[in-house]
Amino acid sequence: MKKASVFKELRSFLLLWGSQTVSELGTAMTDYALVVWIYGQKGTASSITLLTICSFLPTILFRFIAGTLADRWDKKRVMLLTDCAAACGTATVFVLYALSALRIWHIYVINVLLSFMNAFQVPASFVATSLLVPKEHYTRAGGLQGFSGAAVSILAPALGSVLLAFGGMKAVLICDMASFSVAVFVLLFFIRLPEAEHAREESREPFAQSCLSGIRYLRDHPAILRMALFLAVVNFLAKLGNDGMISPFILARTGNNQRVLGMVQSAVALGLLAGSLAAASMKPVRKKAKLVFVTCAIVFSGNIAQSLTLSPWIWCAAAFGSYLTAAVMNANWTTVMREHVPIGMQGRVFSAKDTLQNCTIPLGLLMGGLLADHVFEPFMKGTSPLQALLARVFGQGNGSGMAVMLFLVGILGMAVSLTRLRKPVYEELDG
Repeated sequence: MKKASVFKELRSFLLLWGSQTVSELGTAMTDYALVVWIYGQKGTASSITLLTICSFLPTILFRFIAGTLADRWDKKRVMLLTDCAAACGTATVFVLYALSALRIWHIYVINVLLSFMNAFQVPASFVATSLLVPKEHYTRAGGLQGFSGAAVSILAPALGSVLLAFGGMKAVLICDMASFSVAVFVLLFFIRLPEAEHAREESREPFAQSCLSGIRYLRDHPAILRMALFLAVVNFLAKLGNDGMISPFILARTGNNQRVLGMVQSAVALGLLAGSLAAASMKPVRKKAKLVFVTCAIVFSGNIAQSLTLSPWIWCAAAFGSYLTAAVMNANWTTVMREHVPIGMQGRVFSAKDTLQNCTIPLGLLMGGLLADHVFEPFMKGTSPLQALLARVFGQGNGSGMAVMLFLVGILGMAVSLTRLRKPVYEELDG
């Protein structure tokens, strides 16, 4: 009876979640197919990197404006508009490809436009979930969303490869357009979103002030602001560690063994799946802020474990455990935001928070590569008393410098995480 009651309470959310997951899977398959096509045309890593930038940068640049408009506008209409725009983008690629007129720059331009629309989709979807889900099920909803994200990341390359092999690019694009129709149909006919409280009153605020209100909210709520800043540090360190450097680390340590890298990446995906399922099924935790800090410390302990061994099985176990706890952490942090931020402001505050905590990711990726290539790897190939001492622990040869990096990041990340436990400012988030 209890399970039936939970299903009834989450019926609308589950319909929305399921249809959006189908759409995300179609989009991810198209992204995979386009990467394969672009690389086949150009044969350079920079062409793929530029595609990533086109898909990422506009979302960041327009996030503050988009969050404000998402709070003011009807969330359902915003989601319908962005889904339809994405479908039009896929249809355009299909037509150009069918006419043998598709060029790489077409894909770049389309991805810029879709990234701009995604800046509106993400905050609108966040608020829509808050409107549909009872407060006691916030963590469960976050776990399900994490589960679908991990499942899509696993299924998209596999299904995309099969479709490319047997049906070509056209088959992938047709499946993507069909997935959009599922999302639009369910959202249009089966989802009714209640109006956010205070949305009309706050829409009278001057637009420029409204764009900055998310930042003002963070400033006026130091616990949420400090948590976002803490996670900005965590994201920076993670990109210096196994989240950003795991592929070059594994390949360097194994002599470019792609099978071992595939094992570790599979362990990452399975950890995300297991962690998301755990978050979806666990009872609400009262000490959510403390759980965030403890799980972050566990995540960074995986860096230490991976740095001290050459065993692929330990690498896999550490990756599985790290990403399992990361999924639980993300679900609970999302719950904290939903519980403490008024629904009428969630679009703006979410956009401000997301920009703040993710702005360090590009810097971490850039510095990680530079430190590995120009500092740690050359140092471990040299001769000095410190190098000889470190070589006893981390070994010698390719990857030993990155092992030292992972170890230091793990120690620093654990220290930063555990010292937050004694800060009273976060106690209001546990209420």
